Amino acid sequence: MGDDLITVDVTKSYPKKELILQDFMDVEYVALETTDEFVCQGIILDVGKEIILVRNQITDGDIFVFDRNGKGLRKINRRGQGPEEYTSISGITLDEDNGEMFVRDFAKGIIVYDLYGKFLRRFPLSEDISYSSLQNYDKAHLICGESTFKADEKSTESHPCAIISKKDGSIVNDIRVHFEQGVNTKVIAEGGGMVVSLSSMLKSVITFHDNWILTELSSDTIFRLLPDFNMTPFMARTPSVHSINPELFLLPVILTDRYYFMETLKKEVEHIPGFFPRIKLIYDRQEKTIHQYTVCNADYTTPKTLTFTMGLYSNMNNEIAFSQKLEADDLYDAYKEGQLKGKLKEVAAGLKEEDNPVIMLVKHRK
Repeated sequence: MGDDLITVDVTKSYPKKELILQDFMDVEYVALETTDEFVCQGIILDVGKEIILVRNQITDGDIFVFDRNGKGLRKINRRGQGPEEYTSISGITLDEDNGEMFVRDFAKGIIVYDLYGKFLRRFPLSEDISYSSLQNYDKAHLICGESTFKADEKSTESHPCAIISKKDGSIVNDIRVHFEQGVNTKVIAEGGGMVVSLSSMLKSVITFHDNWILTELSSDTIFRLLPDFNMTPFMARTPSVHSINPELFLLPVILTDRYYFMETLKKEVEHIPGFFPRIKLIYDRQEKTIHQYTVCNADYTTPKTLTFTMGLYSNMNNEIAFSQKLEADDLYDAYKEGQLKGKLKEVAAGLKEEDNPVIMLVKHRK
């Protein structure tokens, strides 16, 4: 990451560019095995080198463990009201090196199990950490995005992330970002019925190789967190977030060796509560240009545009940039109509309409 500081004008209208996913990323398709025991909706929780964790859309407490070939290994369910159980799953962070998984339960904190569902320990709710996102930092620590300290108009600093112990959840290092004035990120939905916070809808920490990129909505600078916990400017936006009404934020979502995928997010509620106007941008490190973009999957005979936000299931680890589930019935129909090719066609050839989803893993190219 030896580039000069990148500056993005968030108000500028950039030309459009179409990318083919397979030109710059590797794609792996995993058909999740379907048996009487393993029937799931394929909501991706985390992906490791050897296993994939998924759950259902409904809050039934099931955690399905598949290997990277899609074979069902086991189903875990520790849902309940007891001290060793979770009431709901807002996310899971997989730690294969230590054979553990960290289940995020907003009502109870972090509950740690082994990969067979045996209870190990629990981190109680913290007044300082919201646990909205959790990733492996090293063998002994997690990096946790979003503290409960939210910037407002009177703030001059925030805590976009913290390094916490995997052993007991204690804060080892509280990372702070300073700025001139805070921005209130809460928006009241149309009709005044619901308050939505933009902070809850973004990853304040994303990873790229051995770097951690920190975003604080009240700052005009996006930072890179160094191994010694100092920070250096990584990207800047113009004009200042404090000079635009309603505010327009810049968020990095996926970083590759050539492209930086970003989006602008406007502090303005669209018709569907919780959704905000977004413009997807890409910085080309080779050409040193910025474009609006679309990304197409070339494993369709007519390349298919990826219609979801690239950051939705992004930055799982240094191998996988993002993932997406592909419904079996859609692939079954596309295969019958001759719309598939390559690896995806091979996978779809063995599917039935009622099978579990296929997981598409999009990996950084080595």
